[in-house]
Amino acid sequence: MEEKRRAKIAVLGSINMDLMIRSEKLPLPGETVIAETKVENPGGKGANQAVAAARMGAEVTMIGCVGDDSFAEELVQNLEVEGIDTRHVTRKTNTTSGVAVVMVETSGENAILVVPGANGLVGPAELEQARQVICASDVLLMQLEVPVETVIAAAKIAREAGVPVILDPAPAPASFPPELLHVDLICPNQSEAAALLEKPLTSLEDVVASIPALAEQGPRQILVTMAAQGSVLFDGEAVEIIPPFAIQVIDSTAAGDAFAAGLAVKLAERATLREAALFASAAGAIAASGAGAQTAMPNRELIETLITKQVQERFHE
Repeated sequence: MEEKRRAKIAVLGSINMDLMIRSEKLPLPGETVIAETKVENPGGKGANQAVAAARMGAEVTMIGCVGDDSFAEELVQNLEVEGIDTRHVTRKTNTTSGVAVVMVETSGENAILVVPGANGLVGPAELEQARQVICASDVLLMQLEVPVETVIAAAKIAREAGVPVILDPAPAPASFPPELLHVDLICPNQSEAAALLEKPLTSLEDVVASIPALAEQGPRQILVTMAAQGSVLFDGEAVEIIPPFAIQVIDSTAAGDAFAAGLAVKLAERATLREAALFASAAGAIAASGAGAQTAMPNRELIETLITKQVQERFHE
């Protein structure tokens, strides 16, 4: 029997070392809170999504930069252990690797401070070196922890090669250049969608009503994630609400990264957007039920088991 071809995904994005700090509550401005634990783990939205996509069965190439500090080799080796191609991860001299301080409270809510380091140096040279990989991929997946100009340029390379582009517009910049959103699919969360429109979106109804305005900004398709309320899908023609998966939230740090990776993998496998959204929702739910970023990324078996379980439960309701 012929082996099924693995989807090829190029991930352009950040590679960080995460300093994870847990406490009963997040500090308010000017407040000091005694934390419970501190752990160092590889992270970065780009690397998180690359790891998640690899665990879901894709053939993944990471495009990004690390520094020449003590974290660099560990970050690259971590990607390689996951089976990710790191030939296009560039070592930058006289700079630090990206670092993120992730504060997580008992409820699962989090706050994150990021020092970009080498991530801020991902530029034209890295894109030119990776051009062939991007053009040969089934999907290009990107976020916004590397320079916006680089993201726009990479999308242009992919578009000219006929490669679909998925943009996770996080973290939301102060302003969105108009050309940034000329992609095949964007997957913001509720607050990022609000930033895109420069107005508050406080309810599911607000998000549904905002879809035409979001579509006018350029993306062909849209998926807005809304945590426990599920997600709002626009496939270019109609709007649909994708129901959430019921889980106990432990740490929502990388749920959005698991969601974006799930979308990329399924769409690269030629699934419909709705099928991809269900798969991505299950991936995000599983990630939120675990601790950490990459440590919580699920494999394909866990995702498909959760989907089957929910379908059976709804059938018997």
